[in-house]
Amino acid sequence: QVQLVESGGGSVQTGGSLRLSCTGSGRTFSSYTMAWFRQAPGKEREFVSAITWSGGITHYTESVTGRFTISKPNAKNTMFLQMNNLKPEDTAVYYCAAAGGWYGSDWDSGAMDYWGKGTLVTVSS
Repeated sequence: QVQLVESGGGSVQTGGSLRLSCTGSGRTFSSYTMAWFRQAPGKEREFVSAITWSGGITHYTESVTGRFTISKPNAKNTMFLQMNNLKPEDTAVYYCAAAGGWYGSDWDSGAMDYWGKGTLVTVSS
């Protein structure tokens, strides 16, 4: 059974930092693209960032560019999202996801094959 498990969420003040982790198990994710999505209360799930299985290509949504960094060290089944200079609008449940393809600049949650259960990030002003 495939599982993606997120960790690292929490509560911080504006300007603070958090690092999210996602670990996959149940299959080899070496050929999968991995991504982060988030869903704020009352809003639709939105794309945050993605990384190829090798870690060589990354993509970010504009609102987090320059503040968030996605990484996948050693192309293993663990992915990280370093989030710096957090803002209240970053408050959301953050989900890890995996997909069999790379979608360039057009990421839709419906294209993802596997999902984690999410980890809550709360940023207070």
